[in-house]
Amino acid sequence: MRPEPSELQELVQDLHRRGTPWLPAGLGTRLDWGAAVQEPCEVLSCSRMGGVREFNPGDFTITVAAGTPLVEVQETLGHQGQWLSVDAPWGDADGAAAGSIGGLVARGLAGGYRQRYLGLRDQLIGLQLMRADGVTARAGGKVVKNVAGYDLMRLFCGSWGSLGLITELTLRTLPQPPLRRSVCFQGAGRELAQLSRWLLGSSLSPERIDGWNAPLAAAAGLASEPLLLIGLASVDASTLDEQVACLRERSLLPARVLDAETTSGWLALARGGTLAAATPPSWLLRLGVSPDRVWELMEAPELDGFQGDMAVGSGLGLAWGWEPAPLPGQVSELRHLCQRLGGHLTVLRQPPASSLPAWLDAPARPLLEAIKRRFDPTLQLAPGRLPGVTQSLSTV
Repeated sequence: MRPEPSELQELVQDLHRRGTPWLPAGLGTRLDWGAAVQEPCEVLSCSRMGGVREFNPGDFTITVAAGTPLVEVQETLGHQGQWLSVDAPWGDADGAAAGSIGGLVARGLAGGYRQRYLGLRDQLIGLQLMRADGVTARAGGKVVKNVAGYDLMRLFCGSWGSLGLITELTLRTLPQPPLRRSVCFQGAGRELAQLSRWLLGSSLSPERIDGWNAPLAAAAGLASEPLLLIGLASVDASTLDEQVACLRERSLLPARVLDAETTSGWLALARGGTLAAATPPSWLLRLGVSPDRVWELMEAPELDGFQGDMAVGSGLGLAWGWEPAPLPGQVSELRHLCQRLGGHLTVLRQPPASSLPAWLDAPARPLLEAIKRRFDPTLQLAPGRLPGVTQSLSTV
């Protein structure tokens, strides 16, 4: 269902009266991600609810309808030398496969830019939503310094449509860095871990610090060994030169300096953009470990057959692979490894024959269920997709 904005509330109220389960969606580009809905339901798309509602370049804020493609938001901001400091979703090919800004927030998956700019939820200033019964609500405001009310923005960021339909968002923007450069190092995980620890404790402030495993480096045409990619940005070329020189002096590994165009191509590879015309991977996993254990994960045999990209500072990243390998048993072993390394694993995409849970029960499951029942008492929204809960709730 793709209602016009004027039809949305009446449609949602009708679904509520009939007790029809429904799934909030943006543009519908990644409906196969995450937990499968556990009963037939209608899909309600925001594809006709797009466009910039308000843009204040001087205040560095923008308000957009939830169905607005991320690439459109970035294009609008670019005309004023600004940008939204988030990564495009995995599978993006120059914006062609980028979903809506509402879908991006609903999934809540921050990428490597989190190193300097924090996560997507930290870019949110205000949010408008529609509950399962058709009642609208707002959280936050339209200015950066806003502390009124409960912080529902963080609650809805990463909720996967289980609490309500996001209809409008106000986000913080930043000036676009005029100069970018990257430095990469390849070698054993032990050596890259030492360099990573120094970098995270240094006075340098990279935009991103990404760790690639050997298969991803090989896919880029490089040697099949782990890689550390450090993204730098500045308003001054001499400052970039000084940072590059500092990195060269610190490491015994040879450094390769990349210009902005080459860096963009490598980042597109790491987010699956070059796979748009090819066979999509059977598996797409969200990995999380303690940041000091990233390189242990990247060289673990449980990751064999996967291409992997991790944000070294946060310990979060993605891994993807194709059938016939890896198998569900290997993914289960990889999940156990992530838990031993102080983190978790979320299955975003898996083969049709596999039935692994997208996520396991969180320690806070009772609280999550209580929040779900408060927002959606009849349990109509995204049945089976409550993050941190492996099975759907019962209305009994």
